[in-house]
Amino acid sequence: MDTDNRQVKIVQMFDDIASTYDKANRVLSMGIDVSWRKKACSIAFDKLNQKEIKMIIDVACGTGDMISFWQKYSYKKGVKVKRILGVDPSSQMLNIAKKKFENFDFIKACANNIPLPNECADIVSISYGIRNVLKRKEAFREFARVIKKGGFVVILEFTKEDKNGVLQKIKQFYLNKILPSIGGFISKNYEAYKYLPSSIDGFLTSSMLQEELTEVGFKIRYAKSFSMNISTLIIAEKC
Repeated sequence: MDTDNRQVKIVQMFDDIASTYDKANRVLSMGIDVSWRKKACSIAFDKLNQKEIKMIIDVACGTGDMISFWQKYSYKKGVKVKRILGVDPSSQMLNIAKKKFENFDFIKACANNIPLPNECADIVSISYGIRNVLKRKEAFREFARVIKKGGFVVILEFTKEDKNGVLQKIKQFYLNKILPSIGGFISKNYEAYKYLPSSIDGFLTSSMLQEELTEVGFKIRYAKSFSMNISTLIIAEKC
């Protein structure tokens, strides 16, 4: 199956699990993903250090979780954000996001083809979505195109790490055995939650991801893993 058809299949999978996606995420992460998202927004605003920004684009926004954190932390940090825009290729995910957040704008589009002008955004974020973007390097070039010079790309992702050690074995057991069972039970789609851990295992390490960002003109400003290296936060500046 070629890349385009594989990407279509992934989007269809997210269409299928959209109605239970929020519930499954909270259960499977035991709510810890909330703290990861809070850290991402807080650190990004601190590093950008601006009291007024034109636009934040959240790519692969899904049902809009990250958008709500950008809004909350803009208030907390005293940052005036003129526009927060969600972008996702899944119609069903966007339908739920639009019902949850009537005051935000949403566009159906892929990460590697964002229908917006050059240098229109101060921040582009993507949370737990970049490993599902098969044309990842094209997406990074697209992020660089729409971000202003001095703006940031903010990535939260499950990166592949060294599997040696007790903690990593526990992590792998959870991802490969427990996550598919619980996620499949909640969503009634076992295959989707079997895909998710395999997508992590087939993904990049944090250092490889950082290298790809620098290749398209970003400078790494922050990189750290949380919770037994389950989640990695990378913030990079467009030079």
